[in-house]
Amino acid sequence: MSTKELAMETIKDLPDGATWHEIEERIHFLAAIEKAREEVRRGEVVPHEEVRNLLSGSLSK
Repeated sequence: MSTKELAMETIKDLPDGATWHEIEERIHFLAAIEKAREEVRRGEVVPHEEVRNLLSGSLSK
């Protein structure tokens, strides 16, 4: 499905009373998900264990 098709389908699935702001939020949400998927495909991720180790020091303070 193309980006345009996904956007149109997303808007179509929103309630009839959806505001411009709600439509914008939904589109931004989907764009963020797609951006994250692209980053994963390029290997631009931090392994779970590394995040856990980084947070464990912050959370215990």
